[in-house]
Amino acid sequence: MKKNIFSMVNVNLRWFLLGMILANIAGEMLNSMLSLYLIKLGASVAQVGLVYTVASLVPIVLQIFGGWMSDTVGRLRAIAIGSVVTVFGYLIFFVSPSWQWVMVGLCVEFVSSSFVVPSFNAYIAEQSEEEVRGRVFGVIQGIYMVVTVIGPILGGILAYRVSFKAMLVVAFIFFLLATLLRVYMALSERFKPERTPQKISFKGLKTQLVSIFGLLFAGGILTWIWVTDGLLDTSFNLTSQLFPIYLSDIGHLTVEQIGLFGSFFGGACILGNFIGGWLTDKWSERTILTGGFAMLAASLVMMVTASSYFGFLLSRILMGLGDGVLSPAYSSLISRVVPEEKRGLAFGFFGTSLGVLSLPMPWIGGQLWEKFSPQTPFWITAIACLIVVPVAWFKFRLPKTSSISVSAESNQVKD
Repeated sequence: MKKNIFSMVNVNLRWFLLGMILANIAGEMLNSMLSLYLIKLGASVAQVGLVYTVASLVPIVLQIFGGWMSDTVGRLRAIAIGSVVTVFGYLIFFVSPSWQWVMVGLCVEFVSSSFVVPSFNAYIAEQSEEEVRGRVFGVIQGIYMVVTVIGPILGGILAYRVSFKAMLVVAFIFFLLATLLRVYMALSERFKPERTPQKISFKGLKTQLVSIFGLLFAGGILTWIWVTDGLLDTSFNLTSQLFPIYLSDIGHLTVEQIGLFGSFFGGACILGNFIGGWLTDKWSERTILTGGFAMLAASLVMMVTASSYFGFLLSRILMGLGDGVLSPAYSSLISRVVPEEKRGLAFGFFGTSLGVLSLPMPWIGGQLWEKFSPQTPFWITAIACLIVVPVAWFKFRLPKTSSISVSAESNQVKD
């Protein structure tokens, strides 16, 4: 008898999802408005890029450590640790008298992502069955993406109709509630992990790192995931902080409209996650990833050539769909090629190694905007998306077996 997909999402994942939604409503409120808040505090476009470049140092320093902590002490405990630290980042945002202080707050806020990102997909993978993992990822990530609808529109309304300070207060309340829930889950016997937490030792970290390096440089699927993700991560870091400024300066949209566009993007992400998760199990990760990359390229071309309100809106919706279908397929593919006890470190290593490559990209994006044209960084990102389309199709082919071991991934999968 076929299970309803929602019955495959267990109680632990439901509480986990609630904490993620509360925390990331706050995060989306902040992210959708922070570039404009920095401009309001006197920063130039190039200085906005500098802020994000400096803040990106935090995941580079901490994300491998956060992934290892996830594998060692447990996913929920690692997330709780990061969340407690990040509460102070939100307090700094509220009292910041200048854009330089906002940069300090953003650095502290990024501590949470350094611990949460490696644990998020790893926790979903270990709480789901392999034959339906694509759909579970799609449902969880799709529901979670409601934050990209609620956060930007709520942030835009509060910033436009009240003040940026009011928006920051509401964001802080959401994040504080999420932190309290995460601490409860980390300490409660009800959410006790299946694997016994290990003793923290740097010898264990060294052993795990050697193992991950072996997987990454084996020339198999994980190697190509790393290469393509690196190319996309660096190119999208050219433009991620420029979207709201582009829509304001080139699209002539108000802050409230930019928030609304963010919500349309989020709605498309939700739909894309549900579709992507279902199609991943029905077809393959390779097929869905290839299509998703093509959609991202098309959305960027549409945006830089748009001249009307609806043109910009359609480009954001298409980008949301592309981003949504990619998410469960990527997560499912990585969970298949990395053993459970190394998944946290693997996700953490991805973020750190790619973060090193993309570190100067926000600053470079701002320079390209000012020295060439506002469209230049977006064209570069579109070209990067097109490059990875054939790579995904030819290199992301799994063996015909339902799962692969470390040795199979490193020795058999070479195409």
